Amino acid sequence: MDSVNLGLIGAGRIGRVHARHLAFRLPEANLLSVADVSIEAAERCAAECRIPQFIQDYHCILEDPRIDAVVVCSRSDTHAQIIQDAAAAGKHIFCEKPLDLDLERTDRILASVDEAGVKLQVGFNRRFDASFRRVRDLVLAGRIGTPHIVRITSRDPGLAPMEYVKTSGGIYVDMTIHDFDMARWIIGSEVEEVYAMGNVLVEPKLRDLGDVDTTIVVLRYACGALGAIDNSREAVYGYDQRLEIFGSGGSVVVGNETPNQAELSDQDGVHTDKPLYFFVERYEQSYLNEMNHFVDCVLNDRTPSVTGIDGRIPVVMGMAAGRSQKENRPVKVDLDPGR
Repeated sequence: MDSVNLGLIGAGRIGRVHARHLAFRLPEANLLSVADVSIEAAERCAAECRIPQFIQDYHCILEDPRIDAVVVCSRSDTHAQIIQDAAAAGKHIFCEKPLDLDLERTDRILASVDEAGVKLQVGFNRRFDASFRRVRDLVLAGRIGTPHIVRITSRDPGLAPMEYVKTSGGIYVDMTIHDFDMARWIIGSEVEEVYAMGNVLVEPKLRDLGDVDTTIVVLRYACGALGAIDNSREAVYGYDQRLEIFGSGGSVVVGNETPNQAELSDQDGVHTDKPLYFFVERYEQSYLNEMNHFVDCVLNDRTPSVTGIDGRIPVVMGMAAGRSQKENRPVKVDLDPGR
């Protein structure tokens, strides 16, 4: 096999990011078809990325014998069925998070993937960011000694559309889920307990959904380290993405990325540009890197580094955090509930 033929399911914002990479930046990938419940969205994506076919029903992609793999970027509550259908059709699968918001269904998904013998990679793109990967390498190499404190800041520049928020599952399994994955991956240790506090400080309509827009989650690791994640749905200065690991022998920090490195100093102070506006700009290269990894795994019969289990665990953490916030107490992270 010299190249991989792919179909894209879901032509929203993240779907179009992956479409551009597959169509224009990954020579070993052939994007043959795009499907979306909105045929207009599918048509626009096909026109932008020169995709030969656009359709409304994703089953047409699964029935196409030319297609080796699918990239699932549809609404979160559709992922489970699409993954199961794709596995039954013998297609390798890249799926954006979350796999599903129900753990029993998630386990059925993973079982169907294993039974079909296809590959599944979950879209935790931050693992493919050069700065965060460097931090992990330094930590695992012992350069900061034994990790003691993990601090993660992730704040969006503005609230997502309410129609999206309504089906997202809430802040802990929609937004914080990336930070939960980062927390366990960055130091190579599982989180045993979470204590979450949350409030509605940005958008009052979230109260009607039982959701919050501002939260702090305290983590207790199996290795003994402590962690803290803070999230906000609205940072007026841009997309705030920072991380620090403090250990017995030092610390390592990742700050925000800005459009340029120019720094002006004058009588009024020291000035730089605001952080890059949102995830598409901040993580552009990491999205390319993760898709390149998926294509390489299909081409060379390798297991993706972000597996279905890696997709399951942050959902368990998110559910524990949601319960912790509601009950105002620490909650154990049971990685084997119901199994």
